[in-house]
Amino acid sequence: MLKFPDGTQVRVSGLDEIMEDLYREGKQANQETAEEILDRLEKGGNYIPPSARQDYRRIIIKVYEDYISEHKK
Repeated sequence: MLKFPDGTQVRVSGLDEIMEDLYREGKQANQETAEEILDRLEKGGNYIPPSARQDYRRIIIKVYEDYISEHKK
């Protein structure tokens, strides 16, 4: 579940699996990785509105940073 600053919540399929794969590959939380996550989400059948892609990218970076921090413990 992605949570946006305005309170909107969006369910996306496959996010945990994608982050797990990228974490295993040693990918860092940055713009490039966020774009790769978005591309994989879209290939998995999730719709990401072009007008909201930048907002999604910002949220994805934060979510992936949290994922990395949690798995380093």
